[in-house]
Amino acid sequence: MKYTLFLVCFTLFFACKNENNEYVKPENALDAGRQFIENALKGKFNNAKKYMLPDEENEYWLAKWNQEFNKISEQERTGFSSASINILEITDVVPDSVTLIHYTNSYKNRPQKIKVIKNAGTWMVDFKYTFSGNL
Repeated sequence: MKYTLFLVCFTLFFACKNENNEYVKPENALDAGRQFIENALKGKFNNAKKYMLPDEENEYWLAKWNQEFNKISEQERTGFSSASINILEITDVVPDSVTLIHYTNSYKNRPQKIKVIKNAGTWMVDFKYTFSGNL
């Protein structure tokens, strides 16, 4: 009986533990963009990747951003992690399939942009746009 109770408690503990790390399918472009940005600001690049269009160039840029993030001081990481996202403008380039999000974060307050596209019914960040600007 004690063994069964232990297994149930153990299972429940680990089932609830990673609640914030789970992928939640975005309902719209803003949800996808926000989840991607939030995870990247916190240094959770594996989680951010779940909201990104999987292609070689996007993965290259995310890995590069991850490397740069790991080079900054702990104080800067804390600044990014506690930063809020400030949306400046949302532009539907192609309604219901391509959206541009212009934003800043409260730590660096530097304007940035991401492109979010609908791919196979799911909104995903096309991260390479941030660096190339090509639609």
